[in-house]
Amino acid sequence: MSGQPAVNGASAPRVLVLDDGKVHDVFDVLDVIDGIVRARSPYLFEIGEEMRVRIEADGAVSEAIARVRAHVDGDPDASAKITELELLDQTEPRPR
Repeated sequence: MSGQPAVNGASAPRVLVLDDGKVHDVFDVLDVIDGIVRARSPYLFEIGEEMRVRIEADGAVSEAIARVRAHVDGDPDASAKITELELLDQTEPRPR
């Protein structure tokens, strides 16, 4: 996703957390710019926390490690915060 412009809500990719053989849909992706995902989540992940994710976009799927960079533009309610995820070691997209 590096170098790609921001995406609008209609074409925003899905970022799914892969954990112990299960898939969790916990992010509402706002945009992706230069390998940085900005998303809302009902969960407040720790800064520096890493998780394996699946990225589904434009009929293709890839996987990556996502590292939590920051929480921005929010109030004390964790669901209102925007989480920034840095995508690391992303695989090449393949058709679904």
